[in-house]
Amino acid sequence: MKALSLIFAVLTLLSAPDLAAAFETRARAIHVIDMSTGQTLLSKEADTPLPPASMSKLMTLNMLFEALKDGRVTMDTTFRVSRKAAAMGGSTMFLREGERVAVRDLIPGIIVNSGNDACVTVAEGLAGTEENFARLMNERARAIGLENSSFVNASGWPDPGQRMSMRDLVTLARRLITEFPEYYPYFSVRKFTYKGRAPANARNRNPLLWIDGLGADGLKTGHTQEAGYGLVGSARQGERRIIFAMTGLPSARARAEEGERILSWGFRQFLLKDILAPDTPLAEIDVALGTAPVVPVGVREKLRLLVPATVREKIAVRIRHKAPLVAPLRKGDVVGTLIVEIPGLEPVSRPLVALEDVPEGGLLVRLGAAARILLQRALEAAG
Repeated sequence: MKALSLIFAVLTLLSAPDLAAAFETRARAIHVIDMSTGQTLLSKEADTPLPPASMSKLMTLNMLFEALKDGRVTMDTTFRVSRKAAAMGGSTMFLREGERVAVRDLIPGIIVNSGNDACVTVAEGLAGTEENFARLMNERARAIGLENSSFVNASGWPDPGQRMSMRDLVTLARRLITEFPEYYPYFSVRKFTYKGRAPANARNRNPLLWIDGLGADGLKTGHTQEAGYGLVGSARQGERRIIFAMTGLPSARARAEEGERILSWGFRQFLLKDILAPDTPLAEIDVALGTAPVVPVGVREKLRLLVPATVREKIAVRIRHKAPLVAPLRKGDVVGTLIVEIPGLEPVSRPLVALEDVPEGGLLVRLGAAARILLQRALEAAG
């Protein structure tokens, strides 16, 4: 591989030492990402399966949103409230046995009221029983990339089999934002009460929604004695969106304070920088059996990344690929991986692509390559 003289092997930008490590969180486990770049800003026990409490209601909502998107139900579809659903304790939207409730009311009942009764009603309405619904939740969890999650109920009611990791919760939150934009605004609803019942329970427990100027618009709180206080949160400011999941806080106040601290730190301590332009040659990689001996490589799309906002350090750019490449190659073919290492953050990987076509060579090219291989093997044997 030949590095081109006009391209740097190391980028110098405004950056910082390990800011992520310097952020001391009170959460037992946490995972924070910047959605615009996909970068992880902070991670602590992110892959540990933990009691999710009501934060697992996000998976129930995912199942319901999928049913809406597929046309299996509509917003006007009604589900009957069973005796089991009406008897649910904890947070409820105060549903009554035998009544029929529309999907359009069950969604805010789950998000705003954190209704355990609403979750069971949805589960039974979609799958017949909550047990069947939990089985489907587990199947979908594997399909959408939740690697450290398991479900035995729809509400997050305490159970040894109900577990989620913070990374999985962030993955799920990102899916809800990107795949269901028509339903995501429900997560920023501040108050909801079904038919005027229990207005004292009408206030959304997400404390970030009540902070003006923060840009918060979701997602879900959780609390049990076993889990402590948790929050899956998201906020948007300008071009950027931050998503995080945390758990194990000692109080609702600590949860609110930590959520605001995370967002303030994430938005103010990192800058969005243009790192590489598309179709800019980074290096030339040897090509075997082609009409050209090398091919220039780069990235298909503009590479924009977050860098810490203070102190000057270097950002390393490395290329990983198999050598030599073998013709034919077409422009845009993935030939390796570009790895960007930013101080204080996890490395970022992007596909490395060929920037030009390299057709397969003719007979003379192939004979010459075969001769070189035979000569190399002969020299190795003699040595």
